[in-house]
Amino acid sequence: MTAYFIFIPIGYLIGAIPFGLVATWLAKRVDVRNYGSGKTGMTNVMRTAGVKVGVAVILLDMGKAVLAIALPIAFADTPGADAGAGLAALVGHIWPVYVGFRGGRGIGPGWGGLFMFHPLAGVIATAIGIPIVLMSRYVSLGSLAGAVSGAIVIIVFATVDIVPLEYMWYGVVGAALIVYKHRDNIVRLLRGQERKLGAAAQPVPGQAEGSKQAS
Repeated sequence: MTAYFIFIPIGYLIGAIPFGLVATWLAKRVDVRNYGSGKTGMTNVMRTAGVKVGVAVILLDMGKAVLAIALPIAFADTPGADAGAGLAALVGHIWPVYVGFRGGRGIGPGWGGLFMFHPLAGVIATAIGIPIVLMSRYVSLGSLAGAVSGAIVIIVFATVDIVPLEYMWYGVVGAALIVYKHRDNIVRLLRGQERKLGAAAQPVPGQAEGSKQAS
């Protein structure tokens, strides 16, 4: 039980590091939460501060989960702590304590976690998600498809003893959190109103910009 009390809080604190917020401020001197979706993840960062910054953010966000999960794997023989730390990193990313609990939708750390629990889950999520994004131009659609498919792989692998059974919780709870955080995207997709890849982020109505609008 000690591993749970140590590595789950650490996982949350790592996951809560707001790389998207920091990177966009350094690049454009704006608070990314005042633009577009108001989230700190790659898509909103890319629309606000550019592709290079967005790519850097997704890699850093993936790295948060990788580190959070690697710690209990390295220092504790407790698969439940591995899964708990990964989920905690996901929760921290979505609701970061450092910046008023306003974070991203969970795709970056969720994606990184899949590779840690089984590389094939991450590869399948990537192989499904990225082509959907490129073909449809809907980042949210590809993200959801990748997250759910990767979660299904983890769940199946856990039920057939390829990975520890405890890892199933990462697939079940992690996918549920990501789908929940994309509920507004899902509604817009169904209505044909979702923003496509390449659309610039506009200031959030009612938010003080505090700086110039990102180009």
